[in-house]
Amino acid sequence: MVEELHKVIIGQDAVIEQILAAIFTGGHCLLVGVPGLAKTLLVSTIARILDCEFKRIQFTPDLM
Repeated sequence: MVEELHKVIIGQDAVIEQILAAIFTGGHCLLVGVPGLAKTLLVSTIARILDCEFKRIQFTPDLM
């Protein structure tokens, strides 16, 4: 799984490790960062590898 992620996501080794740790321990993740860090791509790739459904929620001020 990690090898497949590294084919798509470059330079985010620590983030990949932390997300996988959260997934396999039943935890939760909140990905925060500037645009362009491949946050959505990372999560959608993990969902595809695990054959899970992927849905995205765009946070906007009206959700507060």
